[in-house]
Formats: sequence, structure tokens, C-alpha cells
Amino acid sequence: MNGKQIIAKLKAAGWIMDRVNGSHHIMVKDGVAVPVPVHGGKDVGAGLLSTIARQTGVKLK
Repeated sequence: MNGKQIIAKLKAAGWIMDRVNGSHHIMVKDGVAVPVPVHGGKDVGAGLLSTIARQTGVKLK
């Protein structure tokens, strides 16, 4: 799963893109900010994917 796909799932779950800092898109909801790396079509690693899922509460698989 690449960064663009992660952002699409987070937006569907109510997360809002706050800002972009380089290749990292900062998603915000209820005062919690989570960075999502977007490196073209390159997939995000399994460890980082599970960390983003845990921080956001959105199932990413």
C-alpha cells in the first residue's frame, strides 16, 4: 500500500490533510497529527503501515 492509498483511506475515515512537509503529508483528526510518507508509487513498509494504523485507528491492509 503506497502513501496515496493510505491518505485516501484516512480521508474516508474523517482525517484531514493539515500540511505537506517535503514528502510527508500530515493528517489531523481530533488534535492528533500523523505523518504519512508519500514517495510516488513506492509501498510503505509493514512496520510503518502498522504504526500508522495503530495511531489513527483505521484498518490499513
